[in-house]
Order: sequence, then C-alpha cells, then structure tokens
Amino acid sequence: MSSNYELMYILRADLTEEQVQQEVGKYQSLLNDYNAENISSKTLGKRRLAYPIKKYTDGVYVQVNYSGDGKQVAPLERSMRLSDEVIRYLTTKLKDVNNPVVEETEPAVVVEAPTVVVEAPTPVEESPEESTL
Repeated sequence: MSSNYELMYILRADLTEEQVQQEVGKYQSLLNDYNAENISSKTLGKRRLAYPIKKYTDGVYVQVNYSGDGKQVAPLERSMRLSDEVIRYLTTKLKDVNNPVVEETEPAVVVEAPTVVVEAPTPVEESPEESTL
C-alpha cells in the first residue's frame, strides 16, 4: 500500500546554488531508485535557524513530498546522515485524506463508582490521672 511522505531537510548555507541543486537532484534520484512516486521538491531558500546546529546559524530549507511503500525512508535518511552537506532532516508520514480510516467504536458504558463513607475516629478522652507529662 502506498503512503504519502513529507521530507524536510536543511542544507549548509555556505553551499552555492549549483551545489544545492546537485544535492536536491541526488536525493530525488535516490527516491526514484527506490520506486517512489509523485516526487515533488521545493527549495524554500536560506533562512535563519532557531538555534545553532553543528555551529551553523543559517541553512537552506528543502521540502520533498512523495508517495511510496515506506522502504524509501531508511536508505534516504541513512544517506542524509552520512552527508556533510545536510545539517538536519525529518521524514513525516502524512495522513491519507482520500481514504481516511474510519474506526467503528462501541458506545461507551458509564459505570458509577460505589460511594464509600469514611467516618472520622472519635477522640478518646484521657482522664487526668492517666496523663503524664
């Protein structure tokens, strides 16, 4: 069964435009090699990172959407993990909006908890003769 995936990765900001396109092409061809379908990628441009990653404060964001059976995720992420150009990556499996899974649930049964009454202990009065200080 084919599922939809979104891959977001950040490339180093010091790469040239040609190197960025080369990296994007490399990962698209890797997806093609693993039989991914409907591959679309967008280069979102250079942006400031929320916090420094590997001493980088800026990065080039790239978003890739594709359909596949899930066997593409591990080799793609392994390739990114070993690459010096990729700072960070995240693959997300998207919900299928065309074929939502509707779960049938049974009506909830409400059970009342039994009421427990706890009485406070009565204080014991001490006679003056028994009390010692």
